Amino acid sequence: MDMTTKAPRIDNRPQPFVDAGRQVRPKPAMEASEHDCVGLFRGAGLRPTRQRMMLGAILFGKGGRHITAEMLHAEAVEADLQVSMATVYNNLKQLTGVGLLRQIGVDGSKSFFDTNPTTHHHFYVDHEDRLLDVPEPGVEIEQLPQPLPGYEISRVDVVVHLRRKQV
Repeated sequence: MDMTTKAPRIDNRPQPFVDAGRQVRPKPAMEASEHDCVGLFRGAGLRPTRQRMMLGAILFGKGGRHITAEMLHAEAVEADLQVSMATVYNNLKQLTGVGLLRQIGVDGSKSFFDTNPTTHHHFYVDHEDRLLDVPEPGVEIEQLPQPLPGYEISRVDVVVHLRRKQV
């Protein structure tokens, strides 16, 4: 069973802006990735609202990453963006629903959102709150269980929990 998919990747590394010979800090990745986010959102059938564009610049402006709603909200606040936690949660849910993000549950109370929605597996580092991609060749699953009658397997997520060795 081939469980791989391809998703659009955007390369929108922020570039410094120059003003009369001095370097000026850009607005929170917004100017560097506005065009990419507009196309990305419209291509997924989402309206590129102002708040969605600002959150998208933070999410997709730093390349592939794993982020929680709380982490995204903190980065938005640090970038002086006025956004509520409810707005963050709603946008993460919408972006996941259209396939631009992948939600990874690491335990019953915490989820990360992966900007790489293709099928791949993860390490979760306990007590460090870090989610990392399992490097290729990844996890090999020899046989999946038969789905219940009337159901089909939509995806398989493997999260391997790690902790530091006790010396």
